[in-house]
Amino acid sequence: MGDKISLKASDGHQLDAYKAEPLGTSKGGLVVIQEIFGVNSQIRSTVDHFAGLGYAAIAPALFDRVGKDIELGYNENDFATGRETRGAITDEWITADIGAAVQAVASAGKVSVIGFCFGGYATFVAACTVEGVSAAMPFYGGGIAARVKDMQPKCPTQFHFGDKDAAIPLDDLQKIKDALQDSPLYVYDDSGHGFTCDDRDSFNPGATERAFARAVAWMDEHAT
Repeated sequence: MGDKISLKASDGHQLDAYKAEPLGTSKGGLVVIQEIFGVNSQIRSTVDHFAGLGYAAIAPALFDRVGKDIELGYNENDFATGRETRGAITDEWITADIGAAVQAVASAGKVSVIGFCFGGYATFVAACTVEGVSAAMPFYGGGIAARVKDMQPKCPTQFHFGDKDAAIPLDDLQKIKDALQDSPLYVYDDSGHGFTCDDRDSFNPGATERAFARAVAWMDEHAT
């Protein structure tokens, strides 16, 4: 449904992205941020899903700063590669690369950002630092709780977590709630890390349906 394109960040870095045009009248732009597995088939499928709902959707390859065409699966070796690659990515790179993606879909209308795992953290960073973001929806982003004291979203931000996420303690969710009291934070029962990814054992279809419905409603309220 979509196509691979090239973007240029504000610092001159060239990165790839997967972009899908909306079906019918555009409801706006949406930047979809990858997990630690790169812009793989699951992320491309997510872009296609939201394009089918009417969004000009794009997934920038944030790992291009470290290596081109990083596309991983979910085995132990790929997890290790993904974690190592993610560790090399700076917040400054995240801001620049998501900023380029926002500009690439800005002609469709107001732009939202949604991201998962590492992409959830990157979505939070984008909400705080990227110009032109009208709404943000981070999903199970680790590391957010450590940043909420010194970073504040500039746009309406809606958080999604699983109650059985071994990577993100429930205490972290309370820290986010306390620091960002105007930002709704949803916790899904019987849901672990990666609960929206249908290629992972943690996939929870019911929670995914509810979470995506809330995300779309959030965009309808703040970014259309």
